[in-house]
Amino acid sequence: MAVPIAARTPDQAHQQAEAAQAAGADLLELRVDYLEGLSVELVGTLVGKMRNAGEEPPRMIVTCRDKQQGGALDYPAKLRVDVLIGALKAGVEFIDFEYDNFRVIENQERIRLALSQCSRGRLILSAHNFEGKFENIGKLFRNISNACPGAIPKLIYVANHINDCFEALDLLHQTSAERIVFCMGEAGLISRILAKKLGGFVTFASIDEQNATAPGQLTIKQLKTLYRCDAIVADTELFGVIADPVAHSLSPAIHNACFAEKGLNCLYLPLLVEGDRQGFESFVSHALLRKWLHFGGFSVTIPHKANALAYVRARHGSVEPLAARIGAANTLLVGADGKLIASNTDYAGALDAIIAGMRISKAKLNGLAVAIVGAGGVARALVAGLSDAGADITIYNRTVERAEKLAAEFGCAFAPLEDVPSVDARLLINCTSIGMHPNVEATPVPAESLKKTMAVFDTVYNPAKTLLLKEAKKKKAKTIDGIAMFVNQAMTQFKLFTGHDANAELMRNVVCDSLAQK
Repeated sequence: MAVPIAARTPDQAHQQAEAAQAAGADLLELRVDYLEGLSVELVGTLVGKMRNAGEEPPRMIVTCRDKQQGGALDYPAKLRVDVLIGALKAGVEFIDFEYDNFRVIENQERIRLALSQCSRGRLILSAHNFEGKFENIGKLFRNISNACPGAIPKLIYVANHINDCFEALDLLHQTSAERIVFCMGEAGLISRILAKKLGGFVTFASIDEQNATAPGQLTIKQLKTLYRCDAIVADTELFGVIADPVAHSLSPAIHNACFAEKGLNCLYLPLLVEGDRQGFESFVSHALLRKWLHFGGFSVTIPHKANALAYVRARHGSVEPLAARIGAANTLLVGADGKLIASNTDYAGALDAIIAGMRISKAKLNGLAVAIVGAGGVARALVAGLSDAGADITIYNRTVERAEKLAAEFGCAFAPLEDVPSVDARLLINCTSIGMHPNVEATPVPAESLKKTMAVFDTVYNPAKTLLLKEAKKKKAKTIDGIAMFVNQAMTQFKLFTGHDANAELMRNVVCDSLAQK
C-alpha cells in the first residue's frame, strides 16, 4: 500500500511521512508537485533525510505530476524530468511519469538514460482520465507496456457508475505483469480495495481524509482496519451492501469485524449502485458473471429491495415465502449452482426491536394502533410483520398511490403524508430515509404530532438519535432507535452468508463506536 505525501514544505513532508510509516505504509509516494519552490536540490535533500530518518529506509515513489493529469502546482516539463532524474540518483525505488509526456522523445531519452545508470530504479508510466473511462483500456495498457517494457503501467480513471469498475477489474484479471489499475471517485471505491485480490502492484491510501490526493481515495486506516486489506488474497469471498447512498452504511464495519473474529476469508464491501432497476440488474449480472470475483451474497437496502426480488424472479432463482409475501428482499445469497436465493431479514429484526423497545409480548401487538410513514422495502417488512400480529395499521406516504397499493395487499388503512400531523397511534414508525446521515436536520413527522402516549420507532440507525427521536424524547414518548433492528437483521444475514452465528455484542459495539466517531 502506497501513501501519498502531499506537502507544501519539507517539514510538513517529514511529518506526513512519519505518520504514514506509523500507520503501516509499504511505500511512500512523495508528490513533489505539491512542494513550493521545487528544485532538484530540494527533492534530493528531502529524499536523503527521509531515507535516513528511521532504522530502515522507506521504499519510495517520487511523482511530479503534470498539472493536466492532476498535478498540484504547474511546474514546467523540463524541471519535472530533472527532479525525477535527481530522485533516481538519490536512491528512490520508483519514479512516476505520465505516458503522454514520455512519448516526447527528449523526455523519453533523458529518463531512459537515467534508469540505465540507476540499477535499482524503476519507472511507473501512468495515464489518468478524470472524466470517465478510457476509450480502450486494453489497447492503452499494451501501448504503455510496449513503450517501455521494464516499466510498470498505471491506468487510473474516474468511474461515473460502479459498473465502470468492471473494465479495470477485467484488465487486472486478464494480465499478470506488474501493473497498477483502479478507478477514482466514490463509485470506483471497490476497485481500490480489490486491486490486491486481483494482483495489482499497489493501491493508494491517504494518511487522512484531509490529505487525499485523488477523489475517492480511502485512508490507510480504512483500508487496513475496516476493509482488512492485509488479509485479502486471490480467493477471498466477497459480500457487500447494495444501496444508494451507501457511504453512511455501517454494514461493512459490522460484517468485516465478525469475519475477522471468526477468522473467515471473507470481505464485505459498500456497493454504490445508482439508478433504477436497470442499474441494479446490470451490476449484479456483471458481478455474478465474473466468478473469479467470488461474490457469495449481497445485502440490499434503499432503493433496491423490490428490484432485488424482481431480479431473482426473472432469473428463476429461489424466493423464500416471507420475502415473496413482503414483496421485497434485503438479502441475496449465491447458491452452490450459481443461482440466487432471495430472503428478507427485516421482518423478524423489526418485530424483535419493537417488542423489546416497548417491553411488551408479541400478543400485545394485536389491535395496537400503528402509524407507518413510508411505503418502500422497509415499510413492507414492517407492515407484513405487524399485520401478521394483528396490529391496526395506517400507512402514510408522500405518493398516496403507493400507500394505497401496499395497504390493499395487507388489509390496512392508508392516508397521504400531509395527514401525519393529525396522527393518533400508539406506535409510530418511520420507514423512510428522512433524517438519515447526512440530512440529520430533517424529520418525517412534525414535533407537534408527537405525544407522550406514543412509542416512536425510527428505522434509521445513522444517526442513532435522529431528529424524530430527539423530538419524541422531549415529549417524553418512548423511543426505539434503528440499531436494534439493524443488528438483528444483520445477524441473520451473517448466518445466511457464512453458516456461522454472528457475535451480537460485537456488532452492537462496532455500530455504537462508529456512530460515536462521526
